[in-house]
Amino acid sequence: MRVVIRYFFRTLRLILTPFVLLSEKLGGGKPVQRSPEEQQVVDAACERLALYQFKTCPFCVKVRKQITRLNLTIEKRDAQHNEAHRAELEQGGGNVKVPCLRIQNEDGSEQWMYESNDINAWLAERFGNAS
Repeated sequence: MRVVIRYFFRTLRLILTPFVLLSEKLGGGKPVQRSPEEQQVVDAACERLALYQFKTCPFCVKVRKQITRLNLTIEKRDAQHNEAHRAELEQGGGNVKVPCLRIQNEDGSEQWMYESNDINAWLAERFGNAS
């Protein structure tokens, strides 16, 4: 019975994956417009951020849409297919759970933020809400 359930969900993922990725491309909304000077400040702040994610995870898609809406240049790290990124996530954050935003603070310490809603709220607060 477990085998049947496993194959059912694998098949479901194969069917839904293109729709999840298409929704990311179509539903991003209009990015925030900033002056070149403001964008340069935002880009500099984003250099201390990295998003650990899986390409087809719906919660990761939700965070990537927010990143697009806020016009942010955050490095995206594939924790599903890249063993080094997966190991960093497990060692630094404590879990292989995505999405996870790694925030490097001014003092050199790191904060690992899980949960798409928390990440999106933090990004909106830090970089201005898109709406």
